[in-house]
Amino acid sequence: MILTKQYRCIHSSSCRCTTGHLSELVLFLVFNHLNWNPKLIATLSCACKWFDDLAKRLLWKEFCRTRAPKMMLDLQSSGSHSVDGNWRALGKLLIYCSGCKKGGLFNNVQVPGHFVYRTRFSRTSGKSFLLPQCRTDVLYVSDPCEHLDQSEEGDLGFFRGIFKSFATTNVRRMLINKGAKLHPKEVCPYCKAKLWSMLQANMIPQSASCRLGSYEDCIEYFVCLNGHMLGICTLLPLSDSEDASEKE
Repeated sequence: MILTKQYRCIHSSSCRCTTGHLSELVLFLVFNHLNWNPKLIATLSCACKWFDDLAKRLLWKEFCRTRAPKMMLDLQSSGSHSVDGNWRALGKLLIYCSGCKKGGLFNNVQVPGHFVYRTRFSRTSGKSFLLPQCRTDVLYVSDPCEHLDQSEEGDLGFFRGIFKSFATTNVRRMLINKGAKLHPKEVCPYCKAKLWSMLQANMIPQSASCRLGSYEDCIEYFVCLNGHMLGICTLLPLSDSEDASEKE
């Protein structure tokens, strides 16, 4: 069943959903039993504003904690009870490869976005995407989502990530000090915030391509104002990437 998104509650003042008939505790227990199914959370969010607010504040938070418990503990270890860009955006980042549209962030590349069953995010891998002077920052990055045989583009890999406490990071400070420009049109597919190009800011280290197993001059990624990262690379053929790893 497909529900149309309602940005304002369409119910009357006597509607049961706004008078406490369905308490937060009841919904918490129901979705806990359903193992915080993201498709059902998204469906509930479309019913009305009350359900949407509840999902953003509580249900997506529990989904993130269940899907990536160690990562969530780390992201909140600074004392914050929320995360940059809100829980719904983070929940989407965990399970959705944004792909790209022609004429969008990655020029003429067109690969439709899609949900992924499971993705590994690594804090250790994140270090490879940071310049040496920024490696005290905490960045979690996913393994590349492989899209093979994309005609002239070859084998593409899409990756995504999130910074911990992005507002206080060296990366953000460096982007501002460099006077890096925000993308004039495109926004983050997860939280709709504006984006910085790390390629234009000359802040992509060589170690990033080594970590991804990609060509050094065929990698690009963006970071949004909330610290979400999304990027693309052209993957080396398997035999070549194996040889490269042996030389490291």
